[in-house]
Amino acid sequence: MYLKRPAGGLAFCLFYLASCFTNKYVLSVLKFTYPTLFQGWQTLVGGLLLHVSWKLGWVEISLCSRSDILSWLPASALFVGIIYAGSRALSRLPIPVFLTVHNAAEVITCGFQKFVQKEQTSLLKVCSSLFLLVAAVCLPLCDTQFDPNGYLWAFIHLICLGAYKVFHKLWKPSSLSDLDQQYINYVFSVVLLASASHPAGDLFTALDFPFLYFYRFHGSCCASGLLGFFLMLHTAKLKNSTTSGQYAAWSFLAKVITASLSPLFFVMTANILTISCLVIGGVGEVLLVYTERTGT
Repeated sequence: MYLKRPAGGLAFCLFYLASCFTNKYVLSVLKFTYPTLFQGWQTLVGGLLLHVSWKLGWVEISLCSRSDILSWLPASALFVGIIYAGSRALSRLPIPVFLTVHNAAEVITCGFQKFVQKEQTSLLKVCSSLFLLVAAVCLPLCDTQFDPNGYLWAFIHLICLGAYKVFHKLWKPSSLSDLDQQYINYVFSVVLLASASHPAGDLFTALDFPFLYFYRFHGSCCASGLLGFFLMLHTAKLKNSTTSGQYAAWSFLAKVITASLSPLFFVMTANILTISCLVIGGVGEVLLVYTERTGT
């Protein structure tokens, strides 16, 4: 079976959907487009909750080697790029479009394996990458809601995510677990984003935000921080308790559910060509799940 451990997988899908919708609501509906503050808040909440969970013994974190921590910092810098550019892109693009471009990061991983590491790559995996690439490249040409800045940030997000995956693949010390890496990412992100909030102009511009004192804004921000933390926790748990193929299947299901339901809650205009690009991207994801499952 492709989908095992249904309780953990369904919880992951639920948190993925809720987190994505909450972020989209804050960014696109409330229009809180100050990523150094919004992502800084989310990483601060995530970092504090992870630290408390560690001290209470609910999760295990071991940061014993300073050299390993320092060697992971380039990945943490890429993580900041992922969340910053992702926030910019999601504020401007519909969720299905954003996820389609997001998925194309696998093309970078596949290309690195084939052309740099000279690994044997199956024809099916190459086809999967080509489908994902075609979908991401053609979407801006077919999108009736074309937003150049949105796509620019989406492709920056894609490059950072692809580079992060490549770095993670190359860097495999046994001393740092997924939660250790995420803890370092959180701390690094909070420091960097807090330092950048004033030079970027977000710190004082946000004071003019029209919903600054509204409870729905406060509630949405609190929910985004909590949901992001629980999504991270369930992602780590699911990765550690399933095979890569099973995790890929759950991840695909979460994205399909999120993309399918998003037009019911957020405005999206699409034509036949746009839908065709989304379908092509979906086919690429299905092939990727199959290759992960079969190890080809």
